[in-house]
Amino acid sequence: PALMMFGPSDKDSVHSAQSFAWKIKQESNDAARQRFVDTTVPQAEYLGLTVPDPELKKNEERGGYDFGEPDWNEFFTVLAGNGPCNRERLNARQKAWDDGEWFRTGLMAHAEKARQQSKPQAAE
Repeated sequence: PALMMFGPSDKDSVHSAQSFAWKIKQESNDAARQRFVDTTVPQAEYLGLTVPDPELKKNEERGGYDFGEPDWNEFFTVLAGNGPCNRERLNARQKAWDDGEWFRTGLMAHAEKARQQSKPQAAE
């Protein structure tokens, strides 16, 4: 999942061209993913950790690492709202909205009171 955070492969990334044009992105999804792997794997190895990718191997010619393709079906399933934590996230969001009702009600009452007080009073 960590490699998915860079977005879909460049060939499947529908917004990359626009993001480059607007200067939102400075490197492609694939380049960012490769840089992450090339930076992170040596750190993990130094710490004695094993990266859980059976296809991970040092690429001596390039001076970086080759790695397996992320499961893009899982990525798009999560994006569609069917991820393992989606229901919990939506429930927490709804609870936060419900729990904040007292504040919104008070805020609206205060705004209405201020509006009423700022109205010019008619002469008696």
